[in-house]
Amino acid sequence: MEKLLLTWFAEHGRDLPWRSTRDPYAILVSEIMLQQTQVERVVPRYLAWLERWPTVESLAAASPADVIRAWQGLGYNRRALNLHGAARLIAAEGWPADLTALPGVGRYTAAALRRFAFAEDVLPVDVNVERVLRRTGATFGPVAAHALMDLGATVCIARIPRCRVCPLAAHCPSRGIREAPARKQGPFEGSFRQRRAAALRAVAEGPRPLAELDGEAVSALERDGLVRVAGDLVSLPGDATPPTLVAGVRPRTPRVPHRAR
Repeated sequence: MEKLLLTWFAEHGRDLPWRSTRDPYAILVSEIMLQQTQVERVVPRYLAWLERWPTVESLAAASPADVIRAWQGLGYNRRALNLHGAARLIAAEGWPADLTALPGVGRYTAAALRRFAFAEDVLPVDVNVERVLRRTGATFGPVAAHALMDLGATVCIARIPRCRVCPLAAHCPSRGIREAPARKQGPFEGSFRQRRAAALRAVAEGPRPLAELDGEAVSALERDGLVRVAGDLVSLPGDATPPTLVAGVRPRTPRVPHRAR
């Protein structure tokens, strides 16, 4: 089955920019961005990110505020701080033997780095690969990693697999079987995630008075290290924008910020 899969991949595989490099930093950027974000949204942001910060050292030297601003629109903004923290650790100490020691790097991301950056004999199993392995009951080697990912993302999809165009269909025991839809995350519109995103977007434009923002959202962002609250002023961590640039705001003695109830 692996030979059939690789033949299909040679013709139908996706042309993704991070597949043309062995640079572990570039691959780390792609893997962190791809966590919970669709490929088509990641591609332009990945290219822009590497144009701005082409090396792990350049990202490590950036301020957290600049990193958070550059991440806006990708969602799950804590990933930006994880990537920044990983870059700082790598720049200071080198790549750790245990890649899961890096912020934001779990078992799958570590396996992807080991395979695609360091050419180790490891098969990274994401949700798409797991689905193909489970449905086919077949065994594939690490060389088929990208092919498995593409088959799972474009043909062997979760709810209604496209069995008629699958290169493995003739040998697949699950051919024609549909699965119950997985439980989906609630809609973004009107959610607390949207409120957090709106508050962070406002602060990313420049420090803001706490009274102008969603206090509950700010508290959650502060707990995640995405904003800092000093007195009545909310800003990004490491933001060099002087508070006096915000109209009508005067720096005050730091106090415990108001918590929305």
